[in-house]
Amino acid sequence: MNNRPSLTPLVESLPATVPFVGPETQERNRGRPFRARIGANESGFGPSPRVIEAIRNAAPDVWMYGDPENHELRAALAQHHGVAPENIAIGEGIDALLGLIVRMYIEPGAPVVVSLGGYPTFNFHVAGFGGRFVNVPYDGDRENLQGLLEATISENAPLVYLANPDNPMATWWDAADVTRFIEALPETTMLILDEAYCEFAPTSAIPPIDVSRPNVLRMRTFSKAYGMAGMRCGYAIGEASAIAPFDKIRNHFGMTRLTQVAALEALRDQPYLQSVVDQVAAARDRIGRIAASHGLTTLPSATNFVALDCGADGTFAMRVLQELGHRDVFVRKPMGPHHDRCIRVSVGPEAEMDLFESAFAEALEAARKG
Repeated sequence: MNNRPSLTPLVESLPATVPFVGPETQERNRGRPFRARIGANESGFGPSPRVIEAIRNAAPDVWMYGDPENHELRAALAQHHGVAPENIAIGEGIDALLGLIVRMYIEPGAPVVVSLGGYPTFNFHVAGFGGRFVNVPYDGDRENLQGLLEATISENAPLVYLANPDNPMATWWDAADVTRFIEALPETTMLILDEAYCEFAPTSAIPPIDVSRPNVLRMRTFSKAYGMAGMRCGYAIGEASAIAPFDKIRNHFGMTRLTQVAALEALRDQPYLQSVVDQVAAARDRIGRIAASHGLTTLPSATNFVALDCGADGTFAMRVLQELGHRDVFVRKPMGPHHDRCIRVSVGPEAEMDLFESAFAEALEAARKG
């Protein structure tokens, strides 16, 4: 006899897992810290000094809840993107917003079109709400736009997910290609266009903001280029009728007062943002040179991380990752078919790149010795 409350059959059926094992968990298991934290696509360059000062000044007010309407931040984001506040929904990072979107559009058994080996946190939400995955293999190292479109039409899917630039491969499609994809989608399908890394991408990769289509939600974040992953602030841009339902189910007090203050100040300091983008580009180039010095290649990147092709199969790439860990350098790797030949290295300040360069040479030699 079961003498405890029962989980729903759906939750009972799910594996006891999370999308990522955090570096803190790994450090506890290892018994020592990492020297280089370049695996989670955070910004080691940190936020604008103005953000730190704004947080310091606002700290005495933490006894108050944050504004549940996010009024000032929504207004500032709307002005920044040339839309109305009604076109902006704010949440606890893109990840939380993804969960809300799946909840809004997916019932148990409903098809959701995703790229095989793509961003696992979205899949985590789909599984949690009982969606049925329709997996589309990549087109080489890019998400397969034609394959995603065909699967969406054939399945009459209510939801399709596309990351541009992509995670975990850092590749991208040009804006014209993305626009054609959007125009070809059924009007009854909601597209999640995840643009978490858009600030690092070439201008040609990002379509102009268009809030006239009710079946597109574009996702942005303060976690990457703005250097505020620990504050958890993301937002969706979309047509007003597509944004309004967020208010029905969102956590209205989910955005802390300090997070709202920090994000508002970060948005105001665009010169600092550009300085980070420039440093990221330089660090990406350096990772490419490090790989080349060992006869290896990197994939072109439009993000703050680089997929480094280890030159063999997934088993070998995993050995390289593990050897880097033994040398206190935290990186991650793609796990999808063909992509698992790579490790994924987040860019960082020069000191962390120095540590990676030294450790990578040793890790690669150790992995080759097997």
